[in-house]
Amino acid sequence: MELNIGIKAEDRDEIATGLSRLLADSYSLYLKTHNYHWNVEGPMFSTLHQMFETQYTELATAVDEIAERIRTLGVKAPGSYTAFAKLSTIGEASGDESAEDMIRELVLGQEAVARTAREVFPAADAANDEPTADLLTQRMQIHEKTAWMLRSMLA
Repeated sequence: MELNIGIKAEDRDEIATGLSRLLADSYSLYLKTHNYHWNVEGPMFSTLHQMFETQYTELATAVDEIAERIRTLGVKAPGSYTAFAKLSTIGEASGDESAEDMIRELVLGQEAVARTAREVFPAADAANDEPTADLLTQRMQIHEKTAWMLRSMLA
């Protein structure tokens, strides 16, 4: 059946392209955060191990919501490491970083995902795609707050 949700096909494609970048950034940040959860060491181990688990668990839920929104718009969601590597602005981590460097890297990653969400917002807003705009607003709030909390640990 033809998709008719009140958003033009070209607008849906543009929004889905932006959401695909958000999905790739979110998944890449999920993977980095999970890596750090496994490999963090030092005096802040327990605190960071738990914090990173909370963060990667939240990201796991987010990637599903983002991918499902892409599908709702009638577009296939990217779902491979190759596709994510092409779309993501977030680099890989070795897991050998110091705890402080892990925190710094995650601040940068959280801020990058917030920026990506913000970049997609105008297309969703212009197309009156309120569900996507709501998703993006929620993602920006979560990533900005998480970046602030992580950054506070470095003060």
